[in-house]
Amino acid sequence: MAAHNDLGIEGEKLAVTHLQEKGYAILETNYRFQKAEVDIIAQKAAVLAVVEVKTRTSADFGNPEEFVSQKKIKLLVKAVDNYINENDLDVEVRFDIVAILFDKKDVSINHIEDAFYHF
Repeated sequence: MAAHNDLGIEGEKLAVTHLQEKGYAILETNYRFQKAEVDIIAQKAAVLAVVEVKTRTSADFGNPEEFVSQKKIKLLVKAVDNYINENDLDVEVRFDIVAILFDKKDVSINHIEDAFYHF
């Protein structure tokens, strides 16, 4: 597997652990619907957190969270709409980003709640 894929997988594992430590229940990882993939679907109380994980080894070209495109947001919304309907959920939905930066020997995790809105 390519190194960037390994980095992404490692980032997602760290994000799951981070969310669990903050009291979130992890409902799904790598949930797929049509062309969309949601990295993590987690819940805390009545809030469903749709989490996009962005992992980088350097901030030289920008912070990880800056790499979530409008196209990706559109796909996430579509996938989560399906997930909610499929599971007949009545929850508040929030879109978060967990930005992970592996910079030399340091790892920083930035959990951005309400990172973007779907409308």
